[in-house]
Amino acid sequence: MKRKGGQSRPIPVNETSVADLIPTKSSLGALRSAAAGCRACDLWKSATQTVFGEGSPKAAIMLVGEQPGDKEDLSGRPFVGPAGKILDEALRLAGIDRNEVYVTNVVKHFKWSPDERGKRRIHKKPRSSEIQACHPWLDAEIRLVQPRILVCMGATAAQALLGNNFSVTRQRGRWVRSSLAPKVIGTVHPSSILRARDSESRDSQMQAFVRDLDTVARALKMKPAGRTENGVRQRVGQNRSTEKRTEKRAEEVRRSVPVPDWRADWRE
Repeated sequence: MKRKGGQSRPIPVNETSVADLIPTKSSLGALRSAAAGCRACDLWKSATQTVFGEGSPKAAIMLVGEQPGDKEDLSGRPFVGPAGKILDEALRLAGIDRNEVYVTNVVKHFKWSPDERGKRRIHKKPRSSEIQACHPWLDAEIRLVQPRILVCMGATAAQALLGNNFSVTRQRGRWVRSSLAPKVIGTVHPSSILRARDSESRDSQMQAFVRDLDTVARALKMKPAGRTENGVRQRVGQNRSTEKRTEKRAEEVRRSVPVPDWRADWRE
């Protein structure tokens, strides 16, 4: 914009939309670079950096969470903190290779407030206006990756993509019709498992999370044993019942996932 006399003035950040930043000929790399300078909402002011999605550009599975946490904000990578550790373990138990999926968040900047002592950054839920401002980045990621299965983790991601009437509590683990991907499903955010009141509740919630991811894994076509396709490992004994498979994984969860010391320090 110009003032009288032809002198230009800086464009306020709230006048800059994400649509103005998305490259015409976009790739994930170009999107990531463009998102680094995003000022479409005020969250960039208190965040260290933009945390864009990462993973295989041809991933069959895309996992979408709410927003980056403290560890993600500092590292610039999604799901590397406490909730990311839970996600990694759940993916392993479901037979899904994280290195071959795409993980991202609805909001790309960490929204937080200081604790009472001012020493820790506590997660704050993003407002609808902040979600809306960031939505074009996620739309572009989905368009470029074109996942066969889209997994919405948590209420914020599910409602941002599937509408405000979607209930994770009632509809988790069920396929949802959507134009976003051939198959779309909702489940909990792994950070909710960190907030479990005790180890028994945590184990139960982890088992349910693994079951939801197992539904995702079983929905993809498998290749012969010992090989992988689109991030899903072939499991031998395909004729085993789902019940036996779930029981085995539940026991694995109980034995292999310790009660995290960082439950009270979750950030995602």
